[in-house]
Formats: sequence, C-alpha cells, structure tokens
Amino acid sequence: MSYIEVQHNFKRYQAGDTEILANNDVSFSIEKGELAIILGASGAGKSTMLNILGGMDTNSSGNIIIDGENIANYNQLQLTNYRRNDIGFVFQFYNLIQNLTAKENVELAAEIVADALDPVQTLIDVGLKARVNNFPAELSGGEQQRVAIARAIAKNPKILLCDEPTGALDYQTGKNVLQIIANMSRNYGTTVIIVTHNSALAPIANRVIHFHDGQVTKVIQTKHPENIANIKW
Repeated sequence: MSYIEVQHNFKRYQAGDTEILANNDVSFSIEKGELAIILGASGAGKSTMLNILGGMDTNSSGNIIIDGENIANYNQLQLTNYRRNDIGFVFQFYNLIQNLTAKENVELAAEIVADALDPVQTLIDVGLKARVNNFPAELSGGEQQRVAIARAIAKNPKILLCDEPTGALDYQTGKNVLQIIANMSRNYGTTVIIVTHNSALAPIANRVIHFHDGQVTKVIQTKHPENIANIKW
C-alpha cells in the first residue's frame, strides 16, 4: 500500500436545494517522501482535496488512508491530533500573527508537538537569520512566506501541505520559496503536496495529479524531476 491512498473519495456540499459535488469519485496514491503536485484550474476540487488530506474537512464517502490509517473514520478529536502531530500547512497568504515576531510565530507551532525542530535554526535554514526578531509588518511578502514555511517545518511534520504557496509572490521570490519547500522532500524525506493552477511547476514533481471538474483526469509520474532553477513561468 502507498503512504497516501485516496479511494473513491466524494465530497458533497449542500447550497440551499442544490447539491454541489466538489470531489467526484477521486482516487490516487502518493508514496512516502515524494513531492506531489495537485494541478488544476480554479474550482477543480484541488483545495477541497487538500483540506480533506489535512484533516481540516471530512469527506462524504470513500477512504483516505494515511500511513495505514483511514482518517475518513476519525472523530473530531482524532482529526485534531492528526493535524497537530502529522501535518504542516503552508498557505498562499501566510496567516502570521501580526503582534508576534518571526521567532514567536514559529515557536507557537513548535510548542504543540513533541518532537519539534528548533525554531531559530529553522528560520536560519529558510534564510531568515537576520529577521528572527522582526514582526510580520517589517518583512517582505517573500520573507513572510518563509516564516510561514519555517512554522510548518518546525513541527517536523510527516506531510507538508502547500496551497498555492507562490501565488502572492513575485517570480524570483516564488522560485526561492519553492526550492525551500522542495528541499523538505529531497533532503528530509517529508511527503510534500503542492496544490497549484500553474502547470509550469509540474516538471519539479515526482507525481502530478491532474484535477478537472472534481475528478482526477490523469496522474503522471517522473523518475527524475526538473531542477527548480531551470523552470520558468
């Protein structure tokens, strides 16, 4: 069995008298330590899938098996513990606490897990040695995103989930941030999943899962992903 197995996943929402089918019989797998990209246009069901994988939302039916455990059967307490201990999140818009320094933002995440990494060293590792004691308002967009990545990494998660992590950044800053995220998979064996609409990012992944209208249309595996320095968008 693969490290992540999504089996016949359905996600239905009720909007008044209308049922919205966000995920429609979705199945795919991801191996441990891979960098996977879920690729598709806006409204394709990508973020819904990411939220389900991260335990922030529940599916309507089907199995979501993570490291042999079917989280689709978890109750709310189990999902909370799963999010806390196993998952790191990186979002498009940073979500930093404005009245805490970079170090304090990372410490906040590190304090909730047993085997956290050192917050200051994690900030140094993402290139923020000189910004450890700065507040978010004193940081550029790229620096804020690096703090958000450090916050996720400091939890030492088994799975790093990234929702359009370069969407609010300029081109070069986006590439730098993408390299940091990719290094988690390449250097530390973390399973990394990036949701994006940007097809130019596909060559950097071990596995690209194409979404369209709530369904997986194809899955492409690559033995030798492209170096991030070589891609353009």
